[in-house]
Amino acid sequence: MTRKRFFTLVILLTGGLSLPAGFSFAEDAAKKTYPFFALCMDTHDAKHRTIEQQSEMLHKLGFDGVAHLWLEGLPERVASAKKHSLKVTQVYFRVDLSATPPFDQKLAEVLPCLKGEGTQLALLIYGGKPSDASLDEKAVNILRQIQAVAESSDVQVVLYPHRNAWLEKISDCVRIAEKFSKKYSGQKIGAMFNLCHWAATDKSENLEAALTSIKPYLAAVTINGTDTPEEIQAKKGNWLQPLDSGSFKVAALLDLLKKIGYNGPVGLQCFGIPGDAEEHLTRSMNAWRSMNSL
Repeated sequence: MTRKRFFTLVILLTGGLSLPAGFSFAEDAAKKTYPFFALCMDTHDAKHRTIEQQSEMLHKLGFDGVAHLWLEGLPERVASAKKHSLKVTQVYFRVDLSATPPFDQKLAEVLPCLKGEGTQLALLIYGGKPSDASLDEKAVNILRQIQAVAESSDVQVVLYPHRNAWLEKISDCVRIAEKFSKKYSGQKIGAMFNLCHWAATDKSENLEAALTSIKPYLAAVTINGTDTPEEIQAKKGNWLQPLDSGSFKVAALLDLLKKIGYNGPVGLQCFGIPGDAEEHLTRSMNAWRSMNSL
């Protein structure tokens, strides 16, 4: 128990003030953590769980939300998540700057199932050499088309930097978000920090600077167990592991997020982790609770 909570308890027990209805210290502590959701927990699950089974598992393990890959099966995901008191925190969506059309035109048809859910549409953008600024204007125009569709369903558009994609680095997200805001009269588009993709493209010493630069647009963060950027880029490390493994100190990242005042969702990246998903999700949830003193 912290010193502050100890003295609060003393005051309560001596009649200094009364508890609000429904209040508990456990709930108060939980409110101080980030909303925690799981993503890509189904891609390599040895048990090949259905969407309904995934929802049951995530609820049982204590996750707040779940993410969904692409548009197929999204209405089912939304219905199942609601049934199990989960939020569909994000939906991942591909954009190809070299294609016509550059994105799946079913977007307008499918997104209404998310209305009122507070979901983010996370964009992975391909179709050019990584970080090629000559495609910025084209990308910004396409992003406005997507945002117009998303707005009607109260969905927030965020940029997802992905290794080897056109939108690859934090700096790409910041550049595009700034150009988007400038062109469209201050309208804002969000951006993400993805630990594994940052580790594959940057240096350990740049972490705080990267987070500071993206802070004005930062709408979501994904984490996982990983080795350091130096180990990964030297092909001596693993960038996708359960949260309780890897040489990179994820707790230090969480401290930096608090330092810059971030208060959005945090996702657990599970892509490519083999075996029974429940086993590695349990390990990661235990690590998450430990990092947050839960």
